[in-house]
Amino acid sequence: MSPASSSSTGAPRAFDAIIIGAGQAGPSLAGRLHDAGQRVAIIERHLVGGTCVNTGCKPTKTLVASAYAAHLARRGADYGFSTGPVQVDMPTVAARARKVILDSRQGNEDWLAGMATVELIRGHARFEGPHVVSVGGQRLTAPRIFINVGGRASVPDLPGLDSIPYLTNTGIVALETLPRHLIVIGGSYIGLEFAQMYRRFGAAVTVLERADRVIAREDADVSEGVRSILENEGITAHTGALQMRFQPHADGAAVTFTDAAGEHTVSGSHVLLAIGRRPNTDDLGLEAAGIACDARGYITVDNALQTSVPGVWALGDCNGRGAFTHTAYNDFEIVAANLLDGEARGLDQRVPGYALFIDPPLARVGMSDAEAARSGRRLLVSKRPMTRVGRAVEKGETQGFMKIVADADSRAILGAALLGTGADEAIHGILDMVSAGRPLDELRWAVPIHPTVSELIPTLLLGLAPPAA
Repeated sequence: MSPASSSSTGAPRAFDAIIIGAGQAGPSLAGRLHDAGQRVAIIERHLVGGTCVNTGCKPTKTLVASAYAAHLARRGADYGFSTGPVQVDMPTVAARARKVILDSRQGNEDWLAGMATVELIRGHARFEGPHVVSVGGQRLTAPRIFINVGGRASVPDLPGLDSIPYLTNTGIVALETLPRHLIVIGGSYIGLEFAQMYRRFGAAVTVLERADRVIAREDADVSEGVRSILENEGITAHTGALQMRFQPHADGAAVTFTDAAGEHTVSGSHVLLAIGRRPNTDDLGLEAAGIACDARGYITVDNALQTSVPGVWALGDCNGRGAFTHTAYNDFEIVAANLLDGEARGLDQRVPGYALFIDPPLARVGMSDAEAARSGRRLLVSKRPMTRVGRAVEKGETQGFMKIVADADSRAILGAALLGTGADEAIHGILDMVSAGRPLDELRWAVPIHPTVSELIPTLLLGLAPPAA
């Protein structure tokens, strides 16, 4: 559909809904609105598909798969075969990731193009008022506006950073050369995935993290388990790394930092910044619409994802209520259910779950042990090493553990952490029970298939006991 445009000074073109951003939530919402017979404008200033398709999940997990294949080939002797020296062809690795990006993006674009009442408008949208948006010389209006603009890598004002070349997740997924030595600034989820990936490709890797441990939001045993996995592969991790400053170096760049042992300098060929994300809300003209944001720029939303302006919703990374593709998609589901299906869905019904896609992966649902302890409940806890999992032994991948925490009185599962092979899939049995609000005893009496990672979960539940004093 391509109605005649109006100038930015004329009467605005009217739609039933305007969606700003074609990331994870936007196209899906456009599809539901189209099916409901509504006229929709979906505006995208850069790449359809957002972070996940173009610089996030799709390419990074493709690269993770290539890195895993190289790692497994090097372990051939453990399984009774020999491949000879393993050489990674980085241009081919990058081309494989690029194809996944382009195919996924094209799929999204074709999907939108097939919706007769949806118009994809390319350009940068800005609010002129609560329900008026300008883009590319046009003015658009709709009674319902949905903001799905995502986020980008945070680049801090660190001494000397502007004097060296550096990468963020956007640049490194397109890298066609192997770094001699990759310095990763940030020991959290994004940084650790790239650290292991490039170590397996053959680079030396150093991780610098300002907190006293990697993935500091996790329980200490999870953090230490992840660090051990990475260090066993030759990755150097410095925690408590403060007062970082950067300078050019013959190798590429040098980073000087202090920790409990004093001052240190490490030089590398490439520097990756992986120290957080920020929302793409600073140039949308939100103030002209009266849309409130918090101090970090995230759009403030209520339980149903509506902003401070009635008829305007914010979905995905820009609302600060979830930093994952699956939470962005669930934002769409909540809004669509409420507006189109007559339901009353809210963020308070969402059970938090996520994964760190190192190998073996970490998968989490619900509360950590520390969060459960702070809740004041009487607790039951259980923990088992992956060496108890037959499937892990058979695969020769026994690093990690499973643990679970439950409410001693209600018998509700409060949270679980699985660090080990297949954890990113096995966690869903627990997540589904928590989401359904079912007591742990029902999962205890499930009969999981043998041999799988999930088959240890009933045994894990049988081991629940009060935590040691």
